[in-house]
This record gives sequence, structure tokens and C-alpha cells, in this order.
Amino acid sequence: MSVTACQGLGFVVSLIGFAGVIAATCMDQWSTQDLYNNPVTAVFNYQGLWRSCVRESSGFTECRGYFTLLGLPAMLQAVRALMIVGIVLGVFGILVSIFALKCIRIGSMDDSAKAKMTLTSGILFIISGICAIIGVSVFANMLVTNFWMSTANMFGGMGGMVQTVQTRYTFGAALFVGWVAGGLTLIGGVMMCIACRGLTPDDSNFKTVSYHASGQNVAYKPGGYKASTGFGSNIRNKKIYDGGAARTEEDEQSHPTKYDYV
Repeated sequence: MSVTACQGLGFVVSLIGFAGVIAATCMDQWSTQDLYNNPVTAVFNYQGLWRSCVRESSGFTECRGYFTLLGLPAMLQAVRALMIVGIVLGVFGILVSIFALKCIRIGSMDDSAKAKMTLTSGILFIISGICAIIGVSVFANMLVTNFWMSTANMFGGMGGMVQTVQTRYTFGAALFVGWVAGGLTLIGGVMMCIACRGLTPDDSNFKTVSYHASGQNVAYKPGGYKASTGFGSNIRNKKIYDGGAARTEEDEQSHPTKYDYV
């Protein structure tokens, strides 16, 4: 997969996940009334992070917001904070990732700057997805705890055969939307971080020149000085034949002939 495709796909996946996080935060059905063994079916209760609603059998729905801050449970306030933090980080991640897209050229921005921006947006998306997943999981754990506590208090007296009317709440649609959205945001952030490696210029590769030793020994005699690329012992033993008399090269240099002055 090319760098541009990986970056673009990560951006699209993160954008879809971010939209899901916003939708889950605004939804009212975080917890819905459990209708199992409930004799009262004329009304249906469901609650969200910001308000609680009641829907009657006639189709009329009435919602009432939470007009208090200190009176709310601490876990609900923590879930609110996590979802808001996830949305804020997602907004910054989208803004940074738009300028980091390789298909968009702004001024003289080089690939190294785009790589850093892509990595930054990926980290922001990852943290945003983690915040959404943690927030939804905390709310789900609170629902499970309250559900089993309500179940334990529902039956009492007469050997547990007398049932009391008590409202129990179970998972709402917003929880599943939040889990999926947080996972998509997390996956998109990971893909953005992977695309960052392809955008980073490779400065570790340098142009190298290979040198090979010559196959034959070459002797240079500029002004009587002997320079050789081979071993000196081979040069000393090399004989020069001049008029039938064998002389070594050292003798040739120590006893110049008449041809040396021409």
C-alpha cells in the first residue's frame, strides 16, 4: 500500500470514527429501561449524558435535562469529561491532518514537515479514540454494577417470591456506537502513524564510491622518484634487459644511462 493511500485511508477512517464519537456523545440512549419481568409497560425510560427521557405508549416523549452539576454522580461527570476531551482532540487531529495530506501542497512545505504533522495527527486520533473507549466502558461498568444491585434488591420476603417494582437499566444504543467509533478513530490514528514512516526522507543513504585495486603493478618515475601501487619486493626483483645484460630496476636508477639525458 502506497504512502498516499495509507494516509488518505487513515484520515477517512478517523473522520468517520470522530463523527461517531460526536453522535454517541449527543445521543440520549446511553442507558435504556430493562423490560424483562417489568409489569409496567406503559412508559419507557432511557437516559443519556445530558438528559433523561420518558416515552409513553401513545408515542409522546418528554425529555428533561440535568439542570445540576454537583448533584450528578462522579462517574457520569467523568464520562462527560472523557467524551469532551476525545472530541476536542479529534478536532485538532482533523485540522492538522488536512494540512499534512500528501495530495495537498501548501507553499514550500517539504515532506519532513508533512511527516511530522502526520505523526502528530495520528497521535491525536489515537488519544481521542482511547478517551472515547474508556468513557463508554466506564459508563457500561456503572450500568452493570447498578443492574445487579437492582436485581439483588428486586426479590425479597416470602423466600424471594415477592417482586417489587424497580426500574433497571441496561445498555443503550449509544454505548455500541461509542465503542465502534472509538475503535475506528484509534485504527485511523495508527494508520496515520504508519504513513508517517513513508513520508520521512531517508537521510541515512549516502552516495558511495567503490575503489578497486589495479590488477597490474604500475611504477611511476617522475624525476627519479619511484612510486608504486604494488608491493616493493615485486618491483625490486623485476629485471630489465638492455642489450643482453640483465639489470634490476634499482641498478637502472642508480646508474643512469645516456638515454636518461635525452
